[in-house]
Amino acid sequence: MSQVTSTNHENLHIEIRGQGPDLVMLHGWGVNSAVFTPLHESLSQYRVHYVDLPGFGHSQMVEGDLLAWVDALVAALPEHAIWAGWSLGGLVATQAALSYPQKIKGLITIASSPCFMAREDEAWPGIPPQVLNQFREQLEQNLPKTIERFLAIQAMGSETAKEDIKRLRDLVLARPLPDARALTQGLSMLTDIDLRPQLTELQQPWLRIWGRLDGLVPKRVPPKMPITPQIEDMMLAKASHAPFISHQQEFLQVFMPWLTLQTR
Repeated sequence: MSQVTSTNHENLHIEIRGQGPDLVMLHGWGVNSAVFTPLHESLSQYRVHYVDLPGFGHSQMVEGDLLAWVDALVAALPEHAIWAGWSLGGLVATQAALSYPQKIKGLITIASSPCFMAREDEAWPGIPPQVLNQFREQLEQNLPKTIERFLAIQAMGSETAKEDIKRLRDLVLARPLPDARALTQGLSMLTDIDLRPQLTELQQPWLRIWGRLDGLVPKRVPPKMPITPQIEDMMLAKASHAPFISHQQEFLQVFMPWLTLQTR
């Protein structure tokens, strides 16, 4: 049984499990770090910091923008860890790697994009602006229903969509619902943030895991991303937006060897 401790640093809830090199796991919009529960056993040879992002799960809100979130997280987490972020968490991890290159050893993004919103003028694939606007409007009317709808979109395309949605929902609802203000902050990040111009500054080893059937980060995104010797891409053929839930074994077959290589 691996050791489990919980820490609250500046009102951020971080659950620490396992022993070994430091690994940070950041979840996506509308959920919390319980979403990574299926990975606990496989990652036990690492000291994994499962973070509830500001205003999600057991964490208090952090006022401000993406940079404010990153500053709060970096202050609460060990230096020289590998940061892995899923979806919105990938955007946060990427910004952290850009802002604090000397403190972050490596970067893993899972079903994530440097620019989530589709930008038709540039033929950039992503989430249609009207979908994000709908979520913003629905948040004000019915928070639980909006989150449930978002969970359904994440599993769309997967052969096991129904089971995936149920697993996501059961894991996520074991903790408090997110603060509505934090959800709005997160939506603004998904709508406004565009890290594409800065990606060439990244020097860390970077693993990018994609789902070919992903409805939120389309398969047309990876070919438009920069490629350098320290970057590795892996497309999971049958996965959609939550590959570590729907295709856990295939996901771990990519994730674990890369981690081993970076932490030898």
